[in-house]
Amino acid sequence: MAAKDSPKLGLYSYWQSSCSWRVRFALNLKGISYEYKAVNLLKGEQFTPEFEKLNPLHFVPVLADGDVFISDSYAILMYLEEKYPRRPLLPSLLPSNPQHKALNLQVASIVSSSIQPLHMLSTSKYLGEKVGPQEQLLFAQTNVEKGFHALEKLLKNIVGKYATGDEVYMADVFMAHQIAMATERFKIDMSKFPSLSRIYESLKAIPEFLESSPEEQPDAVK
Repeated sequence: MAAKDSPKLGLYSYWQSSCSWRVRFALNLKGISYEYKAVNLLKGEQFTPEFEKLNPLHFVPVLADGDVFISDSYAILMYLEEKYPRRPLLPSLLPSNPQHKALNLQVASIVSSSIQPLHMLSTSKYLGEKVGPQEQLLFAQTNVEKGFHALEKLLKNIVGKYATGDEVYMADVFMAHQIAMATERFKIDMSKFPSLSRIYESLKAIPEFLESSPEEQPDAVK
């Protein structure tokens, strides 16, 4: 996390939170230093009165910028893009091309609205208790694949290393962790999604993505 801006931001995060992962990736890409503030979801620290003041929905991540607190990863990335726009040492999360910008926002919306909420910790726990682990896994797999089929159709004709060309943008930030979780946690067969697989292979080689991965976080359980 190279320090290029001050004062330092704070990120309330949990190492296995996929939404926190995408914010960490974005901060790393922009070279923005931040203080990691661990919130242990398994211990219920998100339900403390202190954290409820930061996010009444009790979700991570939350970005602290002085006395400003932003929750929801989509809102956080848009905030970072507005406050830290493209500069020589600060890449943009959105391209200048209007069509590609809209495509990035559409991909981000699909991941954050139509895929991730259907397999988040609280949803999975509820389904596991109601219908059992097998149906819980099938539900997650079905909805992840539904979203991936949509993303595959949107991106299959894009030429370049990443989602919308040869630079990493918001679409990549939202997809990277989602594909990682799909393969590791839900055992999704990515051979059905060649465009997504190609993009993910490129993203896996980026140091900023590797540094943002769960096992590299200070609260990771080894």
